[in-house]
Amino acid sequence: MNFMNIDQMRRRTFLRRSGFGIGSVALGCLMMRDGLAGVSGDNAGIIQPTHLPMRVKRVIHLCMAGGPSHLETLDEKPELARQHGKPMPESLTQGQPIAQLQGQKLTCLGPQHEFSSCGDSGLRISNALPHIQKIADDICVVRSMTTQQINHDPAHTFMNTGTQISGRPSMGSWVLYGLGADTQSLPGFVVLTSEGGGQAQPIASRQWHSGFLPSRFQGVHFHSKGDPVLYLSRPGGVSLDAQRNLVNVVQGLNSHRHEVLGDPEIATRIAQYEMAFRMQLSVPELMNFEDEPAHILDMYGAKPGDGTFASNCVLARRLAERGVRFIQLYHRGWDHHGGVRNGVLTTAGYVDRASAALIQDLKQRGLLDETLVIWGGEFGRTPMSQGGGDNPGRDHHIKGFSFWLAGGGIKPGYAYGNTDDFGYNAVENVVSVHDFHATMLHMLGIDHRYFTYRFQGLDMRLTGVEDASVLTDILS
Repeated sequence: MNFMNIDQMRRRTFLRRSGFGIGSVALGCLMMRDGLAGVSGDNAGIIQPTHLPMRVKRVIHLCMAGGPSHLETLDEKPELARQHGKPMPESLTQGQPIAQLQGQKLTCLGPQHEFSSCGDSGLRISNALPHIQKIADDICVVRSMTTQQINHDPAHTFMNTGTQISGRPSMGSWVLYGLGADTQSLPGFVVLTSEGGGQAQPIASRQWHSGFLPSRFQGVHFHSKGDPVLYLSRPGGVSLDAQRNLVNVVQGLNSHRHEVLGDPEIATRIAQYEMAFRMQLSVPELMNFEDEPAHILDMYGAKPGDGTFASNCVLARRLAERGVRFIQLYHRGWDHHGGVRNGVLTTAGYVDRASAALIQDLKQRGLLDETLVIWGGEFGRTPMSQGGGDNPGRDHHIKGFSFWLAGGGIKPGYAYGNTDDFGYNAVENVVSVHDFHATMLHMLGIDHRYFTYRFQGLDMRLTGVEDASVLTDILS
């Protein structure tokens, strides 16, 4: 080989001629995974080392899809109760975006559930969430969230991607791209879904898509019932060795194609074939709850294989133990345009116990200190009633709503921000979706200002081009 001309040689030609093609790189990865190369086997991301000390290693996002009413869950409003049945002040609502109540008479609807002081911290939490009340001293309630989209699908898109434009990378994909995963046998970003308790708005798979990032960073949706991943099992009559040989042949063809084209999506295909092969062993073990003590399943209210939010929370803890970086659980059932009193109570019955159990379980295993848990929806609900009669509901609302967070680095037993006396506008320590994303990345050791991906001539960020602030006041 003439090294005198190496500067004139194309990169992939040099790699091919010098014997370091994609096959050798793949072998190196496998050696690292097995500890044969003398370095860590972590599936590292691009941020090495992290910009900041890592407060947490992973994220579990409990997404209450449909928009839970902050006024019946986490944001007590005595003044709204006193104004029940009276007209909403026009000073608050005039010219404001309202989903289905636009042009209608706006009447105050007082909170439909009582609140109590909880724990040593005295956090005020709705009696509709009796189990979350018991973890009050472990959580931080943010009561001043805002968003920009008033309908479900675009609001989910904005919450997940930081933009109203469909097709951009989800926050889970950004995190996996930046940090990689601590597992070689499971996807680094896993999504689970459940429903119950109310109108279940659909959730599009683009909410966990990788957008313009390489497709290996997109979330993998595990089915809650039946086979968690389609076509994971080997066909009848096909042995493990036969399948391994087939995968090797396909990988060889893909490797040759990659050397010719240098297409990153071919590299993704190679990685995904290997991941699928390894998942045939790791996923059945993950889904087997036989090693879970009865008292743990009882704590969650979980029955293996029932596809409920409770069982998904058990799976979330098991995924966290196995090195999955970003775990997202959607529960669809919070869209209460009518019957908000009973609706909130019913839907909370599906998620309250398991949400609290997840925090308690992570804590007793020493995992909560290295995990960020997020609980909340895509928006809140209006202080105005929707529908007449004795069973009114609430419309979509974007000007103020609530989340709670728990885990390493989060100030426990703490309330941050406030809405006005009617629960309409966030008026104190207002938090945008971009602030939320910046804070999440900060806790993972990433400075959002320097976390970019070049796309169509622009340096794209999860937090966009607008100013975003890390919520330092909620950090311990």
